[in-house]
Amino acid sequence: MSFVRLGRAVVRVGNAYSLRTRLRPPVASSLTWTQRGFSRSKSSTSDYDTTLFIPVPIKTVNNADDINVGFELTGEPLEKSEVLKALNRFYKRKEIQTLGAENGLDNHLFHQGFLSFRKWIVESDVLPPEVHIMLSDILRGSGHVDDIFPYFMQHCKQIFPMLDCMDDLRKISDSRDPASWYSEARAIHRKIVFHAGPTNSGKTYHALERFSQAKSGIYCGPLKLLANEVHQKTNDRGVPCDLVTGEERVYAREDGQPSGHVSCTVEMTNIHQPYEVAVVDEIQMIKDPQRGWAWTRALLGLCAEEIHLCGEPAAIDLVTEMMLSTGEELEVRRYKRLTGLTYLKEPLGSLNNLRPGDAIVCFSKADIFQLSRQIEAMGKECAVIYGSLPPGTKLAQAKKFNNPDDPCKILVATDAIGMGINLSIKRVIFNSLIKPTLNEKGEKEMDNLSTSQALQIGGRAGRFGTHFQDGEVTTMHKEDLQTLHDIVQQPVEPIEAAGLHPTAEQVEMFAYQLPDASMSNLIDIFINLAQVDSRYFVCNIEDFKFLADMIQHIPLNLRARYVFCCAPINKKQPFLCTSFLKFARQFSRGEPITFDWVCRLIGWPVAMPRTIRELMYLESIHDVLDVYLWLSYRFMDMFPDGGLIRMIQRELDLLIQESVYRITRLIRQSESQTSSGTSVSEDEIPRTRRPKGHMSGIPKFDEMVEGVKVSPAKHGATKTIEGDSETEERGHKHRLSDKLVQEGVITQSMLDKLRKEWERQSDSDGNLNNKTRKKRGRKSKY
Repeated sequence: MSFVRLGRAVVRVGNAYSLRTRLRPPVASSLTWTQRGFSRSKSSTSDYDTTLFIPVPIKTVNNADDINVGFELTGEPLEKSEVLKALNRFYKRKEIQTLGAENGLDNHLFHQGFLSFRKWIVESDVLPPEVHIMLSDILRGSGHVDDIFPYFMQHCKQIFPMLDCMDDLRKISDSRDPASWYSEARAIHRKIVFHAGPTNSGKTYHALERFSQAKSGIYCGPLKLLANEVHQKTNDRGVPCDLVTGEERVYAREDGQPSGHVSCTVEMTNIHQPYEVAVVDEIQMIKDPQRGWAWTRALLGLCAEEIHLCGEPAAIDLVTEMMLSTGEELEVRRYKRLTGLTYLKEPLGSLNNLRPGDAIVCFSKADIFQLSRQIEAMGKECAVIYGSLPPGTKLAQAKKFNNPDDPCKILVATDAIGMGINLSIKRVIFNSLIKPTLNEKGEKEMDNLSTSQALQIGGRAGRFGTHFQDGEVTTMHKEDLQTLHDIVQQPVEPIEAAGLHPTAEQVEMFAYQLPDASMSNLIDIFINLAQVDSRYFVCNIEDFKFLADMIQHIPLNLRARYVFCCAPINKKQPFLCTSFLKFARQFSRGEPITFDWVCRLIGWPVAMPRTIRELMYLESIHDVLDVYLWLSYRFMDMFPDGGLIRMIQRELDLLIQESVYRITRLIRQSESQTSSGTSVSEDEIPRTRRPKGHMSGIPKFDEMVEGVKVSPAKHGATKTIEGDSETEERGHKHRLSDKLVQEGVITQSMLDKLRKEWERQSDSDGNLNNKTRKKRGRKSKY
């Protein structure tokens, strides 16, 4: 042994003797651990889920050059088999388990901690001297297995660092008084005015009048379309107004300086800038399971002398209670509908009964495509609007429908028309009353429209100052008509709670306490520990966690990781998710995401789509460009080509507009490919330049039934999707409807009702053969 190693050994031997005296507890068969410094933890584990505590890996010591001081002191090695027996005796002792519970280890943590401790003991060639000595004493009979507990507890605090900072974590996640988060707003006296009324009652008009008259103001809307509309109208009145959305900044002044007025989406609300007047539109969305936090933040955090809220009366009581916590009074101004609205006693019955100004409301793109094809087969033009269309395309379709000189007089749309687009509708026709929704857990459910939803959508019929001032509402099918009348006659349930979301600062403080936890795990622990007043709830953040898990392996600093996880991503779009992952990887390497790089990623330029599937791909490209622009306003140096990206996004928007105009042709081409047993080749989309694997994960048109994918037919069976029913010319495979019943998506009684409706549905397309005509039916909503 060298002199250096000998010297180190002497020092470590001395330290080991000191540690042995200081750390090794006395031998005892009965436990008095409170006297030994292991008192009951202040934070009980009974009120939170400890399964969220993921153990931090502890490295074992397997360095052959390291001196085994414990062996040199005891003079004998540890027999691993005997050590295992001693550890198992320690684990089984009830007194030890009770003591663990008193120190914050419930059954789950105690078990996980023991597994980790045992693994560390067994796999380490060299143990710390004090641990080696303690185990050696136990094996010789001069120690007791209870002596293991201090070292076991020390190990548990290493792998579960939250045990030492639980009180701090609880304070950070305490969300019982969110009003106190906004000190700037609490420092001023605010006047709160609630404009309450149904659609087309003038409530938003009066709030915007005050907004335009003020010296400074901010409008906070639920959609980019609404923010853009207010931006344009305010500027047309001669009041300079900027536009701020997640993906866009438009300044009214030529020098690029901010104006006194700004119109923004509610998530982009600036709570630090003082304003004279603020308008928060659609305040009832404060209850939304995903986005409600943004309305809560705007209501509690805006630094404005006057705050005008617009929305349903159902939110009045909740807002009143929230304002009591801030010490601010609420003035309620109630409005009645300006024009008449009649709920008809007869259904539409047949597409042959359509009239100019009719809007058919569906709840899936598959329904929209099917109905638009049938309508245009009758020689009538129709406009198409659904949620995933770019804003420019939606506005173009709305303009086409609203134009009295345009032959397009019929609209087929999803509930996206419920807010955000001004439409000249005479009659709203519900194709179905069953709508897929997300519950508070982010799970998909199928249920009838709520009263609030039915009133919101049906209220779009008739609009003050348009050609159709008085509106009408009905259903497509007779069986739904009475249900609709029953729904709208029920009182709207009052909103009971407002959404919350952990802030970046709270997540940073959590990460400081738990530096080894993943972002997703931090969020889970935060939500689990959060104490929330009965007036609030924590919003569903499954999308946030999905992105956090996706980029967990990518080295990013905490603030950048949090921002990336807040990006507006639809996790059901594989190409969008893949592109987002590539953005994060490029960012982590410190390499700017340039225009040329993005063009290679999306395969730009792209060609005019020939099928519905290709149109869906263009929509996903538009979403990729949206995410780039969203990130470019948060990391300008790493996403430097926002201007160029916006230029090609406008070109893409025009391409999608033209494609939607030709929607019937795309549907027919999609159906002809399905009926011929062919599918779109990856070599055909797009036909100019394309990214490798760009079509992976995008469902075919005949596989889209509101998120349910149908496996391709096997054993030579040719499958045709008509509406949502399934015809097989060969084989004996189950129909899609039966599959949905088995999976619990719909009930058998609902299916029986739908089958009766299918039998009564007449087919207006003369090109279908008799066999298909008998099986063709009303499209299910599933």
